[in-house]
Amino acid sequence: MQNSQLIGLSAQMALSRELEVIANNMANVTTTGFKARNTRFQEYLMPKASAESFQRPDRKLSYVIDAATPLDLAQGPVETTGNPLNVAVRGEAFLAVQTPQGERYTRNGAFEMNPQGQIVTSDGHPVLGDGGPIQIGQQETGLTIGPDGTVSTNQGTRGKIRLVTFADPQGLTNAGANLYASNAPPQAAGPQARVVPGALERSNVQPVLAMTRMLEVSRVYQLVSDTVSRLDSLRGTAIQRLADVGNA
Repeated sequence: MQNSQLIGLSAQMALSRELEVIANNMANVTTTGFKARNTRFQEYLMPKASAESFQRPDRKLSYVIDAATPLDLAQGPVETTGNPLNVAVRGEAFLAVQTPQGERYTRNGAFEMNPQGQIVTSDGHPVLGDGGPIQIGQQETGLTIGPDGTVSTNQGTRGKIRLVTFADPQGLTNAGANLYASNAPPQAAGPQARVVPGALERSNVQPVLAMTRMLEVSRVYQLVSDTVSRLDSLRGTAIQRLADVGNA
């Protein structure tokens, strides 16, 4: 009976983790360039605490464990804004930005211009070009960003937005503020990487599907919780009856 409770507890922990992931996805439905995460679970067979010498040997206990929370790299809807400092990334490339913690990566192309004339993210992190942060003179006008990321003004080319890819994008970890960090070095995205000027990529979270899944997981969690509670009650009753027999 105790084994059944432990198995139920492992299921509750996995379901609780999935609820956390879904809730985070839902909270970022309107976040520009946000990529949803999914949950992946796997079976774990307990190798010990079993008796194999009986005519009917014990079955290995089957637990559920949280294996991973992979990124959903599906393209989000692209919305035209007309803002020359907005870009939407096509494909699986990422924009490189400089932060106090080092180089980070994002899909959020809602750029701004800081007082120093640098193109920055909405959080003030400089957007990196092939030669570092992209600098625009205060007297320059007519800023445009081409489909290949080239930044130009009335004074000519001022840099090219750096687009990167990763051999294993699932190795990216969330670094807060819609940024990702990577232990593996990025690779140049190459000429096939393109951006859509004057547009933004919206979150790829599908709210209706996410809400439906949240309700399903909540129901299952409650069902498992009720089952574990009943097993605990049965265990207490069994112990009490054994004690009563021993005192008889």
